[in-house]
Amino acid sequence: MKEQKLKLDKEQVTGYHIDLGKAPLIIIQAKKGYIMCGYLNMNTANKLGDIAGKVTGVKTFEDVLNTTIIEVSEQAKKEGLTEGMNATDFLKKLL
Repeated sequence: MKEQKLKLDKEQVTGYHIDLGKAPLIIIQAKKGYIMCGYLNMNTANKLGDIAGKVTGVKTFEDVLNTTIIEVSEQAKKEGLTEGMNATDFLKKLL
């Protein structure tokens, strides 16, 4: 597993990258929530009340930061976060 601090403006988030063979499992965690890759389940995030966004087709932290959120948790919706947002903008709202 690789853990890396990623700078967003003057703040930092933490990225986690686990090689699983054909595609990695990636999570980027901010203070109030996180972005997850397609390996993880939004239903579980909803049951836990997490603020979460989902991206797919990513292999690196840079890929995540430059892609679009395809699904958001119910709690994320309550915070004004939406599908279609740029992932970096999504994370900045969670700092």
